[in-house]
Amino acid sequence: MHNRNRSVYHLVVAALLTAIGILIPLVMPVRIAIGPMSFTLASHVPLFIAMFLSPGVTVAVWLGTTLGFQLAGFPLVVVLRAASQIVFALVGALWVRRSPRCLDRPGESALLALVTGVIHGVCEGLVVLYFFFGGAYTGSVFYVVVLLTGVGTLVHSCVDYLIALIIWKPLRKSIQRG
Repeated sequence: MHNRNRSVYHLVVAALLTAIGILIPLVMPVRIAIGPMSFTLASHVPLFIAMFLSPGVTVAVWLGTTLGFQLAGFPLVVVLRAASQIVFALVGALWVRRSPRCLDRPGESALLALVTGVIHGVCEGLVVLYFFFGGAYTGSVFYVVVLLTGVGTLVHSCVDYLIALIIWKPLRKSIQRG
């Protein structure tokens, strides 16, 4: 595929993934709410699929979904949690770029899910920690920030990674990577 056509193709794929990434939190009925946190099933799937494609598509989808959450009127803590996801997504996209076959190797794919999940949990935990000390949340810092946000996000991230991988495997034959 010619570079110009590939760029347009990636732009279209990024736009579609962004639209799906904004839509899922708005309409997904499978949502777990515990205290100040809410975990929506599959909400990270578009970002993971972007991560499997390329760092450029990853950045575009991250930026689009973060701005989408802001424009949709989500609370600031949600928008900033979405903004923090660039860290895990870019680490993952660079990992996949360096080792594209990692998605076909169960052990390496599981390691990718775990590493990006830990980074994801830490970054979102830092956002919630800021709001916790700002008085937005009450209770134990260990419970709200470490267990609920950190560990909860790690588990949520790994589940969404698995969903994305299941979708990606048959889809990748029709999507051009770059």
